[in-house]
Formats: sequence, C-alpha cells, structure tokens
Amino acid sequence: MNITWDAEKYTSDFSFVPQYGNRVAELIDAPSGSSVLDLGCGNGALTKVLQKKGYRVTGLDASKELLDIARRNYPEIEFVQGDAVNFALPEPVDVVFSNAVFHWVEKEKQPDMIKCVYKALKKNGQFVFEFGGCNNNRMIHSALAAAFQEYGFCYEMPFYFPTIGEYASLLEWEGFQVRYAVLFDRPTELQGENGMEEWIRMFIKRPFTVIQTEQEKEDIIRRTVKELRDSLYINGKWYADYVRIRMKTVRW
Repeated sequence: MNITWDAEKYTSDFSFVPQYGNRVAELIDAPSGSSVLDLGCGNGALTKVLQKKGYRVTGLDASKELLDIARRNYPEIEFVQGDAVNFALPEPVDVVFSNAVFHWVEKEKQPDMIKCVYKALKKNGQFVFEFGGCNNNRMIHSALAAAFQEYGFCYEMPFYFPTIGEYASLLEWEGFQVRYAVLFDRPTELQGENGMEEWIRMFIKRPFTVIQTEQEKEDIIRRTVKELRDSLYINGKWYADYVRIRMKTVRW
C-alpha cells in the first residue's frame, strides 16, 4: 500500500479527505482522556480533531512525506511511522480510528491488518473506521479501464472495495463484534476546472506503472476525463463518485 505522496498538494487541494472523517469520529463514544490511535493519520488533520475532543492521541502512517507535515503542524502530538499491516504498540489503546485508508491495503493483507488492530486494542476497545466500499468510484475506474484498453494496456484495479458482508466477516473472524455498519453514496466535489485530472494524478498511481511513455499517460488521462465529463461534471464542477463503508466494532 505504500506510495510516495505529493504531501503539500494533498494537504492543499484534497482537504476533503480528512474533513469527511469528522463524521466518522462522531461514532467514538469513549470517555474523554481515552487513548486513541489514528491509523493511517496522513497529515495529522484528523488526529488533531481527535485531540480536541479530549483524547490522548497518537498518529501512525507509512508516508514520511505526510508525517513531516503532521509533525510540523502539530508538534504537540506524537506521530509514528509504521505500516498498517505490520505494527505493534507499546501498550494497548482504547480506540483505533481510521479514515480513507483501508482500501489502499491489498485484499490478501486485510486479515494481517485486522489482526494488528485487534492486538492494539484493550478488551472492549472500539475500532471505528471509514473507507471505500463496493462500487466506489465505479465510473472513474470504468473510464480508466476503457482508456487503458484503447491504448493496448490492462488496467489493474489498485484498490480493495468490499461489501459490508465481506468486511464484517473478516472482522468477526478475528474476534470483533460489529455494532454499526453502513454503505452509502457520497458524491464529492473536486477543486477547479481540472479537478478530475488532478484527482487521477493524485490517487491513481500503480496502474500507470505499465505505461511506457509520459505522452501515453497524458493521453490516457485526457481520454478518461473526456469520457467522464457528461456524467461527473455537473453545473461547472467536477465530482468523484465515492461510495463509503463506515463501521464501528468492538474487540471481544
């Protein structure tokens, strides 16, 4: 799942990612002073929100670039570099929270990540999260796949987007009790006239590693954006067709 981020651009142009996480954080009902791990904390914006709610927070992320921004902006918070599928804490916490992270983890590695979370939590600890669910960005990925095929390449889906039933089964197998689960559409406005093009450049990286020339990459992006214009460019604004899965579970 580890990729190199343009951390400054992510922070300035894609602030909607942590902003939407505010609603996810509302599912936490642990008392003030509880310990919380923000798993996949990114630039630390949501970690700070959790701290303001009265929690003792730690942020963990694999990206050095994003952690550099987090430490610069929130020097009072502890941020640790680590991999979501292979981490351990010095002592268990009351809550593990995560926003917009788990779809980056390969399907076959999901059980490893869930096992790490289970070990990181105290008994009756809460695991609260949101990430891309079934059919997330379906129109965008379909258009990319068609453009790749047109240029003689195979588009490899770089994300894991499960159903509620599929993911609940993984959690229950490890020993979590699912208390809340919802799958919902969340069309998300993108910034500027080139919003879709910039979204693709920021988030769709691995599939383009098979592209042989920079010109072909640019042509594929332009072809994709043209194809999406009728469906996702609405009243002068670009939208991404997000579908999110949001869950709250408890460690038995």
